[in-house]
Amino acid sequence: MNSAPTGEPQAAGSRDTSTAPIARARGLVKTYGAGETAVQALAGIDVDLGRGQLTAIMGPSGSGKSTLMHCLAGLDRPTAGSIEVDGEEVGQMNERQLTKLRRTRLGFIFQAFNLVPTLTAAENITLPLDIARKPVDRAHFDAVIDAVGLRDRLSHKPGELSGGQQQRVACARALVSRPAVVFADEPTGNLDSTSAAEVLGFLRRSVDELGQSVVMVTHDPTAASYAHRVLFLADGRLVAELADPTPATVLETLGAITARTRESAPAAL
Repeated sequence: MNSAPTGEPQAAGSRDTSTAPIARARGLVKTYGAGETAVQALAGIDVDLGRGQLTAIMGPSGSGKSTLMHCLAGLDRPTAGSIEVDGEEVGQMNERQLTKLRRTRLGFIFQAFNLVPTLTAAENITLPLDIARKPVDRAHFDAVIDAVGLRDRLSHKPGELSGGQQQRVACARALVSRPAVVFADEPTGNLDSTSAAEVLGFLRRSVDELGQSVVMVTHDPTAASYAHRVLFLADGRLVAELADPTPATVLETLGAITARTRESAPAAL
């Protein structure tokens, strides 16, 4: 099992980038609202996410899995605790610093493809670099394009592509700027099984062949089986993990978590 280190975070610049986690959280709490109506989405999570790995986050509806990813990615601010991404403390950043981090160090893939319909696939892929006025590394662009299998579709606009091809364009867009880590939130939620397999296969290859780090929230055991490691949340807490998962072991673990959750739930009046 990929056990998480327990030492204190190393300062950026002194860390061993080959072994240091790509992201980590300590005592992570996220509460929405206040008083009697407050809802605690995260209840004190300690976790390290492996560099150069595909990590899946799973759990029942309302378990906090998307909240965890959003906090790690700087899209939502935690109520308490610390978050470090690639050696930088995210929780203490101001909005300007967070914007720069998301633009230059992080990649995002969402269930909705979020492509610009008037741009070609190639233009959509390089859009973040164009906005940041950064040059495109053509060798890396070519490597990503070949990995995602879109060489013959670069001149096509989103409306001329299938759903799976559009999501692969979104994946390539997330990877072309060489982000420290890619956060994927239900990336295959709108895809059929064949297209989902294409996208998941690409995400795994981006890790194995391009050295990318990917964190993926999913509810699908088959999608989770593409990961090196699966983290399971329930009621805002990290309750289990699997290394080298299969659809069967993911289903078995989810079933056990669901059963424990039901047993611990208060009886109805």
